[in-house]
Amino acid sequence: MAERIYSMKAEFFKALAHPTRVKILEQLRQGEKCVCEFIEDLDLEQPNISQHLAVLRKQDIVVSRKEGLKVLYRVKHPEIFQVLDLVGTILTQEIASTMAELQKNSH
Repeated sequence: MAERIYSMKAEFFKALAHPTRVKILEQLRQGEKCVCEFIEDLDLEQPNISQHLAVLRKQDIVVSRKEGLKVLYRVKHPEIFQVLDLVGTILTQEIASTMAELQKNSH
């Protein structure tokens, strides 16, 4: 059972392993959006955005609903934003550490 959980975690992180998908999730912090809004905000073509949304949907990271002709997307589990924020914190710390090391070595 543990192996299955490891595999599921890896697949989850693979779904996040593209800058466009991270951008999509960041856009969804404000709430539901339709593909047309992603096209405007991300300056990408609809088929490209739809492919990325499909990857996120497959992992149940985002869900969709129809409203008239529009398909609206939202994050299924808002805790995903905590994951993104933690990664941001780690990266900020790493950058600060690297900068401090470079400054130390340049003197």
